[in-house]
Amino acid sequence: MTRFLVRRLLTAVLTLFAVSVLSFLMFFGLPRDPVSGMCPKNCNAERMERVREELGLRDPLPEQYANYMKGIVTGRDLGSSQGGRCDAPCLGYSYVNSEAVTDTLTRVLPVTLSIVIPAAVLWLVLGVGLGMISALRRGTLLDRLAIGFSLAGASMQLYFVGAVLLLIFTYNLRITPTPGYTSIFDNPLKWASGLVLAWVCLAFLFSAIYARLSRAQMLETLSEDFVRTARAKGVAKRKVYGRHALRAAITPIVTIAGLDVGSALGGTVITETTFGIQGLGRTAVDAVKSGDLPTIMATVLISAVFIVVANIVVDLLYAAIDPRVRLR
Repeated sequence: MTRFLVRRLLTAVLTLFAVSVLSFLMFFGLPRDPVSGMCPKNCNAERMERVREELGLRDPLPEQYANYMKGIVTGRDLGSSQGGRCDAPCLGYSYVNSEAVTDTLTRVLPVTLSIVIPAAVLWLVLGVGLGMISALRRGTLLDRLAIGFSLAGASMQLYFVGAVLLLIFTYNLRITPTPGYTSIFDNPLKWASGLVLAWVCLAFLFSAIYARLSRAQMLETLSEDFVRTARAKGVAKRKVYGRHALRAAITPIVTIAGLDVGSALGGTVITETTFGIQGLGRTAVDAVKSGDLPTIMATVLISAVFIVVANIVVDLLYAAIDPRVRLR
């Protein structure tokens, strides 16, 4: 198991290195002046020249990349006009927001985490549970209702469902407050009430996909020889379905769940825009609009970290579910 984990960690490090190199070249290696886009409109020639010096744009590209990565690990000096030293992990300075990029991410990352993690728990429990029950009750009314729910969820768009939820529960019935973020440590009830519509919206759409997938996987597994053999031996239904069939059917669902959660943590742009919440996704979009390259670079790296970590977690769950994976 240790060797398995070490191989996955080495692969993750190489992947992040490749992402950092490619994204740095894409944003800072193109034949254009990045300062003209990120510097505020009132920048004069002297100010723009100082920004170029502070970003090290006069240095060769390999040296710029090395200095950028070194700043993440050891911190960097932003100069007195930008607040002095930025401690590690320092992702640079945003001349658009007039603050260190690390401060921006520290503010918006908890918002995205608060949206995605509870929503993921909801869509996994609802989707997988509904799919499994539907497979075990194949052909019944419950199965047909589950299929209808899946088709409805798969055919709708997030911004439409979000707008409907806002119209009904916030503006008409006034059951929920206007969506917003409050730290869970400050007021847990206000935190939940401000994000509940985003959770329900994501859970409805994603659970429809997982219900269809888990139903198909469970039906396929129930027709396998090892399930029929267990039934023939007189093993209790609960044990057959829970220990044997469910364990075999859950493997591909774990893969999809890891990718979905990792991608969502990288930025739920549509969700945050629909409900007017400033998280990592909206921050990335705003950075693109304003040409804020340090913030764009940071959000790309953070998104890559989330996806890589999600894949590592999936690999570990694979190894726990199916011991044969550890031998690869």
